[in-house]
Amino acid sequence: MKRREFITLLGGVAITWPLAARAQQPAMPVVGFVNAGSPDAPFATAFRKGLNEAGYFEGQSVTVEYHWLEGQFDRLPAVMADLVRRRVAVIATPAGNFAAQAAKAATRAIPIVFGVSDDPVKLGLVANLARPDGNLTGINFFASELTAKRLALLHELVPKAVRIAVLVNPANTASTESVRDIPDAARAMGLQIQVLNASTRSEIEAAFATLVRDRADALYVTGDVFFTSRRVQFATLAASYRIPATYPSRQAVEVGGLMAYDTDRVDMYRQVGAYTGQILKGAKPADLPVLQSTKFEFVINLQTARALGLEIPPTLLARADEVIE
Repeated sequence: MKRREFITLLGGVAITWPLAARAQQPAMPVVGFVNAGSPDAPFATAFRKGLNEAGYFEGQSVTVEYHWLEGQFDRLPAVMADLVRRRVAVIATPAGNFAAQAAKAATRAIPIVFGVSDDPVKLGLVANLARPDGNLTGINFFASELTAKRLALLHELVPKAVRIAVLVNPANTASTESVRDIPDAARAMGLQIQVLNASTRSEIEAAFATLVRDRADALYVTGDVFFTSRRVQFATLAASYRIPATYPSRQAVEVGGLMAYDTDRVDMYRQVGAYTGQILKGAKPADLPVLQSTKFEFVINLQTARALGLEIPPTLLARADEVIE
């Protein structure tokens, strides 16, 4: 073999070896992340933190596909069908009951990690909490169970309030179901309840006009991703009509809402990310017990309280996890 041919052959081998090695490397697993809200919340960061705790890093050892529904629950079947068709490694649905049920209906093979507001056994997602016995596991963040507590905190902050308007999104069954415990809790506190429905921006405005006309003393906003996306509208209308209101998330308080009491949702998303990472490492959902939230947040906006002429009791301030000045 001539010297020039030999050098050319070596060059070809040098180029071929790295290409062959790269071709043999396994593709990164893909996680389908389905959220009912919008991407402006800190939840994706928390989810990634959980993945990191399990040893997975987005873009390096795992690919995460984000699907933000922004309250459009009718998109769920198509999103889930697409993820199943492409055989993603895990479907993560820290988006509430709808998303978890849609994921279960779509596949019995792909692991699913959920975040739900109600008992996952009652929802038909798992056989029991300790041994889920299927392809689903996750965390219950107790939104439904916090109803009476939120109402009691509102009553303590505004003790003269007797007529409480409760706003519900009828398009969200989780929102409507969360109202079921309010009448009993209200009667125990001597409160009167008026339930109002809203599923659009204009219907929220109409609901405020109704509660003002009917002389409601305060407003209780039920948990709903659409309501969370309209939090600035809520804070503006509540300030304009001088209505004390309690919300299901700290995000509303950060933009001027009066108060919120809820599960620490950021920590819930972190836990969903951690379970997703464990499954990527080989754990089976059936062997991962359903977690239950243990961290809760009580947040008060002191500036809003002053604007409404409310004097917050020192005992209530002392129990707040955060007071926004």
